[in-house]
Amino acid sequence: MSVDHSTSAASPVQNRPQFLDVRSGNFVIVRAPQEVTRAEKDFWWMGQVLCCEGGARDSNINSLFQVADLDDGAVRWVNADEVIHILHSIDGLFD
Repeated sequence: MSVDHSTSAASPVQNRPQFLDVRSGNFVIVRAPQEVTRAEKDFWWMGQVLCCEGGARDSNINSLFQVADLDDGAVRWVNADEVIHILHSIDGLFD
């Protein structure tokens, strides 16, 4: 009798956070942290990554990004877990 030993759990590659793949020059979607005074529940913005900073425990893993907001040009420091999506162009310029 054969037994199926496969699991329904996703592989570690599928569970990998997106911010690990962010590089300088990428366009990203950032979810802003919730503020008490703000009534919006899902506030996000798009920007271009200017530079990436490694973490204290492992300098090869990015933990902070300096991102230029595409709407107003403001340059902000963003925690890695606030990056919710990396935009990839159709023609492959930024892949």
